[in-house]
Amino acid sequence: MDLAAPRGETLHPGKYYGAERAAFRTGRAPGPDVSGNGRGCNEVWGSFSVRQISTDSTGRVTMLEATFVQHCESPLAPALKGTVKFHARPLFYSFSSDPSDYLGEGASKTYYGDTSTFSLGGNNTGVRYRVSGRRDEWDVDIQAPTGKRLQPGTYTTSRFGGTGTAGLDVSVNGRGCNASKGTLTIRGITFDSAGKVATLNASFVQHCEGEAPALRGNIHHYS
Repeated sequence: MDLAAPRGETLHPGKYYGAERAAFRTGRAPGPDVSGNGRGCNEVWGSFSVRQISTDSTGRVTMLEATFVQHCESPLAPALKGTVKFHARPLFYSFSSDPSDYLGEGASKTYYGDTSTFSLGGNNTGVRYRVSGRRDEWDVDIQAPTGKRLQPGTYTTSRFGGTGTAGLDVSVNGRGCNASKGTLTIRGITFDSAGKVATLNASFVQHCEGEAPALRGNIHHYS
């Protein structure tokens, strides 16, 4: 498998359209070339997306997550679709929502590194997670129960938390809840030597204003 940036450029997270066979790409076209068991394409049409990529000091790829769509010999030919992962840890955010939920408005989406950026900050008493992409800006604030530290487990939540209750405050595009209740499950969380949060694997259910409609989310930040 070859995934080539347009000539004179380097691969970075994003979507690459108008692809041609890698070795014979022209102009500004990117180039995939997928073959198997000795069978390949003379000509290629398609696209690919780079969700994550890193390289060493020599430019050699050390980590990659990508998806591709390839049509052999004709743009109308049946498509070969695939996902490539090489030393890549999960990095994405997804949500689903009930039709009357104030934040999700009945929608469901998944955000990957080819369309979105992610940030995670904080420590073992509270973290803030942000997602920007697909015309959305998400903020997720998580606080440990009073006097406790964040660790794997399931917590009951309210917007500001308290004794025995974790804080969970999710907002999107400037819309948030005055009050909320729900649950938070932390499946994994790690911290660096300075005590700053490094990775997070968590899911949540939030009910705005304590009403029945729910927003459900999944956070995978390198975990």
